[in-house]
Amino acid sequence: MVMDRYFEDFAVGQRFATAGCTLSEAQILDFALQWDPQPFHLDTTFAEAGPYGGLIASGFQTLLVSFRLWHAAGVVNAASIGSPGMDELRWTAPVRPGDTLRVEAEVVETKPSRSKPDQGTAVIAYAVVNQHDARVMTYRAVHLLRRRPDPR
Repeated sequence: MVMDRYFEDFAVGQRFATAGCTLSEAQILDFALQWDPQPFHLDTTFAEAGPYGGLIASGFQTLLVSFRLWHAAGVVNAASIGSPGMDELRWTAPVRPGDTLRVEAEVVETKPSRSKPDQGTAVIAYAVVNQHDARVMTYRAVHLLRRRPDPR
């Protein structure tokens, strides 16, 4: 059971981890056909001879998988009211068919809003790792979070 967390429940240094998700070749090809039709994401023959030595997932697919895993973990769901953006997005290693990805997250900053007393922000640093614990992607996201409702 996931506890509803609000802005006040996040502290610098707090860590979270998600379950894993395995990407199949079919999922990688399907995503590439729709959204990122570069040959090293789409053509297995080209990819074998290319710079990565085989088919790799789109970095955008990796980002979306990490977002889905984070959402499924329910860490910010009760309080989330969106995000003004993310910073420092890096794809650090290729994701291949059969890789299982999971997300490790750490709260690196919290700040109550000065203009909206019912809100605050939390900056969370994300690392997406594969089944070998190798980092394949990192980024930081700023989360707009509701404060805990008044129990009155």
